[in-house]
Amino acid sequence: METYNIYLVEDEANLSEVLKAYLQKEGWNVTVFLDGNAAIEAVPDKPHLWVLDIMLPGTDGYQVLKAIKEQEDTPVIFISARDADIDRVLGLELGSSDYISKPFLPRELIIRVQKLLNRVYGTSSAESQKIELNNYSIDPIGRTIVDLEANNDTVDLTTKEMDLMLLLSADIGKAFSREKIIEHVWGENYFGSERAVDDVVRRVRKKMPRIHLETLYGYGYRILSS
Repeated sequence: METYNIYLVEDEANLSEVLKAYLQKEGWNVTVFLDGNAAIEAVPDKPHLWVLDIMLPGTDGYQVLKAIKEQEDTPVIFISARDADIDRVLGLELGSSDYISKPFLPRELIIRVQKLLNRVYGTSSAESQKIELNNYSIDPIGRTIVDLEANNDTVDLTTKEMDLMLLLSADIGKAFSREKIIEHVWGENYFGSERAVDDVVRRVRKKMPRIHLETLYGYGYRILSS
């Protein structure tokens, strides 16, 4: 079982300790930050997941999220006690993966963290088998893709590009609707346009030109074996 590193940014010391205890019970390594400046300094550490409060002294959660996304497409769960609709939309637009509003039960956070970690990093032993496709080696558990025709260089994909590739390559030839892709890659709470799928597909095609990623007009996409 992989041990995930989770960075928790919460200025309420008592709440942060409670949440840290719950997260650690799941076997995860948890580091707590009480302000935004300290969190920004830790962005280069590249943890597996951020749990980030919006209301922070000094540097707020939006600025921390921007700093995270400038360096790495690490998944982020936003938490806030303010207007839920406004914060949810702004957070998602800036790149957060999920949102939880205060007050909430610690167990609810645990469930959201588990779901997001499973979606982003994978936990199923069946996924451990590597997939070779058009001289690319796809490792679902390690979340890496190697170009076998380019000295085994790793293909540099963002989190969402990788999620898309893992979804489509796990079932070659199966057609996935844009709605299904959004649910898998962005999550059920995504409020943006379906055109975001097309943008990710375009980037994947550019980075992996030998992949036959077919457009099904008016529906979605699928990967063909050749």
